[in-house]
Amino acid sequence: MTARIISGVEIAGQIREELKTEVAGLKERYGIVPGLATIIVGEDPASQSYVNSKVKACQALGIFSSNHPLPESTSESELLALVDTLNRDHRISGILVQVPLPKHIDESKVLVGISPEKDVDGFHPISVGRMVIGQPGFLSCTPAGIQQLLLRSGIKTSGSEVVIVGRSNIVGKPVANILMQKAQGANATVTICHSATRNIAAHTRRADILIAAIGKPRFITADMVKPGAVVIDVGTNEIGKTAEGKRILCGDVDFDNVKAVAGAITPVPGGVGPMTIVMLMANTVKAAKLAHGIS
Repeated sequence: MTARIISGVEIAGQIREELKTEVAGLKERYGIVPGLATIIVGEDPASQSYVNSKVKACQALGIFSSNHPLPESTSESELLALVDTLNRDHRISGILVQVPLPKHIDESKVLVGISPEKDVDGFHPISVGRMVIGQPGFLSCTPAGIQQLLLRSGIKTSGSEVVIVGRSNIVGKPVANILMQKAQGANATVTICHSATRNIAAHTRRADILIAAIGKPRFITADMVKPGAVVIDVGTNEIGKTAEGKRILCGDVDFDNVKAVAGAITPVPGGVGPMTIVMLMANTVKAAKLAHGIS
């Protein structure tokens, strides 16, 4: 058996084309241009690269982009003041504060400072609460991307055993809550494994859908996977560099060996990664529509 490759590049491309049409329609019919504000504090290269990719994604879709690079010395009060200004700016549909923030800034205080109506990252407690009880709102981008990968690949979630390895607030917890909802692309029986779970392999071998988000290179091995299971690899781990200085990446799954057992699998890179930014764009468009009362 050789697993079918679930391409996040292809599926993200489909969603981008849909969003491009939707953004053009909003401008033509209503004169509305969705806007995304990004804030980055400091000069972390990985964060800068990620923010730049978001700015480029906005430009490609016709979304207004407002980028706010701030020095490392920016105070918490200065950052909160900028967030408040953007909350009141009608050109801005969504606000994203790139994390991690410098240690002198309380990340939770900043995330709560973003208006829930502009919380396109889905991290505000109100957004999280709406997700948990199944109310409409903004879903965290990576978990929402995982759900779209499953839906658009024709993978049945209803009644399926889903095992998630990892309980982070960014991936593990939200994707568990999304997939257990009584809804399309969900309705699954969900188990979360973590660092205190005994005999993780006994749980993972039960999974119809196995989601690895633990942040350990090649942690999931072939003997931990049920034959024919769908394996979603959220991990992005740097394990070295080429002679030219390019990063060598691998996921949380031992891809080469697991693909011989699984029925379908996401690669790293090119799997979950491309979905995160496109779902951020989708949330921004959604926020613009909600702000103008467009269903």
